[in-house]
Amino acid sequence: MPVAARRGPEAVRGPVPEPGPAPIGRRFPNPRLTGLGGGLFCVAAMLLLGALDALLFGSSLIAYGVLFLPVCVLTALWVRPGDLLTAPVALPIAFGAGLVPVADGSAGFLGSLMGVFTGLATQAGWLYGGTLIAGVMVLVRRVRWVRSRRRRV
Repeated sequence: MPVAARRGPEAVRGPVPEPGPAPIGRRFPNPRLTGLGGGLFCVAAMLLLGALDALLFGSSLIAYGVLFLPVCVLTALWVRPGDLLTAPVALPIAFGAGLVPVADGSAGFLGSLMGVFTGLATQAGWLYGGTLIAGVMVLVRRVRWVRSRRRRV
């Protein structure tokens, strides 16, 4: 139907464009976790990754450390702005919790505990590196959030 023959609001607006594809940058989920939710997320993720590491890689501490880095990044990105400063605190706890399935503990509870402490001592570089990455990301996000709040006021 030609534009001149249309009546009502359609004559003024013209044809309705069809929706295009979604923007490339917005395909990933954008969850906002509370401080407690972020802590639970990283602990659950590290326990799962620790169990997978023990199953697939034979309890490789290097693979466990490498898998810790994306969990740090995701935790720092997904915590809501009001709870940003809790993310770097929860990450070392999650690292220690995830070491339980990976730790070499064949002599019962005390052997497992000693394996966790040995893992914490020998893999401290991954722990500090991941926590540092998350800390820097959290600080940058926090500064941007505070500046945007000041502009609105």
